[in-house]
Amino acid sequence: MNKADLVEAVARSTEMSKVGAERAVEGALSAITGALKRGQSVTIVGFGTFKVGKRAARNGRNPRTGAEIKIEAARVPKFCAGKALKDALN
Repeated sequence: MNKADLVEAVARSTEMSKVGAERAVEGALSAITGALKRGQSVTIVGFGTFKVGKRAARNGRNPRTGAEIKIEAARVPKFCAGKALKDALN
């Protein structure tokens, strides 16, 4: 499922127009992104938790040349599925 499919599914399930559903999806994604940028976690009960993880700096290799390169530390998004989501899949 891509974003357009998600918008269509939201529009169908809520009986909204596609334009309204797209605004709702965009708003939700924007709110999640904004919270993660501020270092906050976002918990959607029954679905899961989005949080920010830290990846330490490390040395790596350029696969083309084999030269050693330094990979900088980074903040990365993480998602932990909630119990209801896990149960729905099994």
